[in-house]
Amino acid sequence: MTLKPAQYLLRIDDLCPTVRAESWAQWQALIADFDLKPILAVVPDNRDPELEVSPPDAAFWERMRALEAAGAEIGLHGYRHLCVSRGRSLIDLHRTSEFAGVPAETQRAWIGEGLGILRGHGLNPKIWVAPRHGFDAETIRALLGEGITLLSDGFTRVPFLRRAMTWIPQQLWAPVEKSSGLWTICVHPNTAGEAEIAALRGFLARHATQFTSVDRVLFDSAPTALTLAERFQAVCALRRRKLSHAVGPIRRLGHLRSSNSP
Repeated sequence: MTLKPAQYLLRIDDLCPTVRAESWAQWQALIADFDLKPILAVVPDNRDPELEVSPPDAAFWERMRALEAAGAEIGLHGYRHLCVSRGRSLIDLHRTSEFAGVPAETQRAWIGEGLGILRGHGLNPKIWVAPRHGFDAETIRALLGEGITLLSDGFTRVPFLRRAMTWIPQQLWAPVEKSSGLWTICVHPNTAGEAEIAALRGFLARHATQFTSVDRVLFDSAPTALTLAERFQAVCALRRRKLSHAVGPIRRLGHLRSSNSP
């Protein structure tokens, strides 16, 4: 059943000790001001140079523990965030990923080690968040083998069951008013600027009571297999997203050409 009125989840990706400090401080303030219970997608052993933005924060893991204790959901955000595999993902959005196409044994090892790192820092990760939406059937088998039965992905408007996993959809990268359904807004502190933070703060001022948590979603609904109508809607939404990815570089190239014209 589609939720009415719409409900929203906030997901914050690419969290690790070297996350951009100034931006992350603003997101933490937003969480506190509106008593949000977001999904915090944490990279266990970051090796991605693009995520090494600020000096390592010695208090990072303590902050994660405090946020989890306040109701946030800790997500296992891959392993090292090195997206160099070209396997096809179950969410066919990007050409490269960290997990899709990687041998099953390696995936099992990465997931086991990643969970061990987060648990070693006193966290209790319960949900999978794939870097670049990249994961395949072997990823899911590895997650199930470790007792992880939740993932944050998919372009539906409702949570659903697939491959013995509960999928909590993630379809937005900025706040958008919706009339019904469950909508996860994904943000990246390393790249989000003042305008993005201000836009979400303004949206929260109007819709704070519609923001929910993973626990609340699971309590309020019993995910089932998707109906044909929801599957069709999700396919269309994914195609629109892929088209926007394809059109974006073309528009930027056109802008550069016109800027360089005599």
